[in-house]
Amino acid sequence: MNFFKRTRYALGITLCFFGAFVFLAPRIGFAQTAVPRVDVAAISGVIDPFTEGYVERVIANAQANGARAIVFQLDTPGGGLEETRRIVERFFQSPIPIIVYVSPSGARAGSAGVFVTYAAHIAAMAPGTNIGAASPVSLTGEMTETMQSKVTNDAAALIRTIAAQRGRNVEWGEDAVRTASSLTEREALDMHAIDFIATDVPDLLRQAHGRTVQVQGKDVTLDTANAEIKQVEMNFFEQFFHFLLDPNIALILLNIGTIALIAEVYNPGAVLPAIIGVICLTLAAVALFGLPTNWAAVILIVAGIAMMVLDIKVAGFALTVGGIISFLLGAFFLFRPFTPPDALTPDISVSPVVIGVLTVLTASFVLFILGAAIRSRNMPVISGTKPLIGALGVARTPLNPQGIVLVKSEEWTALAQDPPIQAGETIEVKAVDGLTLRVEKTTKTH
Repeated sequence: MNFFKRTRYALGITLCFFGAFVFLAPRIGFAQTAVPRVDVAAISGVIDPFTEGYVERVIANAQANGARAIVFQLDTPGGGLEETRRIVERFFQSPIPIIVYVSPSGARAGSAGVFVTYAAHIAAMAPGTNIGAASPVSLTGEMTETMQSKVTNDAAALIRTIAAQRGRNVEWGEDAVRTASSLTEREALDMHAIDFIATDVPDLLRQAHGRTVQVQGKDVTLDTANAEIKQVEMNFFEQFFHFLLDPNIALILLNIGTIALIAEVYNPGAVLPAIIGVICLTLAAVALFGLPTNWAAVILIVAGIAMMVLDIKVAGFALTVGGIISFLLGAFFLFRPFTPPDALTPDISVSPVVIGVLTVLTASFVLFILGAAIRSRNMPVISGTKPLIGALGVARTPLNPQGIVLVKSEEWTALAQDPPIQAGETIEVKAVDGLTLRVEKTTKTH
């Protein structure tokens, strides 16, 4: 009896070990042969606070998911100095190697993009790309000598620090700041501003494989050959607000919001124009505060639209002409501030095509659509389809000279042109003055 018990006991233990082995063996094998993962993200357009937040999220997600490296595909004209500094800090603090890849062909790492590229553990460019022009630029084209020297020295010190940390060409980095020097991908490679040229992301990962970089003070050898590529896109909110920080979108939102609120003022109770106006102006404010905005230009734009609206009630076209000129000047100078911008701010402006189209559409809308609505609102309400002039009616009260008449089943205030007219007598409408009819007694019947 004991023999059978011991046999069943031993058999049970054997089956348990066998089951555990069958369950865990595939997982042990998978862990040992797991394909390395590389996260790929894109930095495009102006570098703004939402770009910075996106970069921070990508690094955090890569760390949480065990990625071996992060690739940032870069195509930017530049961005704000503070946002650029914080992205550089994120790169230096990253526990995962970061590769900046200026791509695709035709892309550029302009202005702030130079600092971002230099701050990467590995920097690469695609054929047909360029890097450079990181010198401080005033969007007005004017900057005092003292201010120019201050912002240039500050930017030069930053690029020297980054270049020294990453072992890149310090001299050219400073030239990019001081003389707006630019390089093609081949020149950048020869000048040791980047590490290599890659035709695409797989080629980039093949060339990066086996390279050793310093990550938080430790040597890390990249394992990126045949890596699984995981695209990390901007989420909805990052995309939406990054989209807002486009100078063309900012002007369009400002334009629509201003017109919508003016329409609500002239047609109170419509509600929809007020809702549209508030939403558009709020979104425009987000964009304008995130861009190097000239607020005097904003006043010119709003004043220009207001002058066009006021011209509806004034004879002639002087206010309309003045409004169009004011709108054009405001749109042209909207992102050309009078004070020098950040050192790395790109040269941004509204497209001349957008300015021209908006000017024509705004003037047309105000003069024809809004103007017609305002004029119709000020006209008296008339029943039927026939005009009142020539219509017959009955005096409800004596007119001597003013009284009440009934015309087309509606009561009107009337003035007798040849008083007096007695109640009950037939009258004929000779003219309309606002909401008052001018009438005469008649022998006609109706």
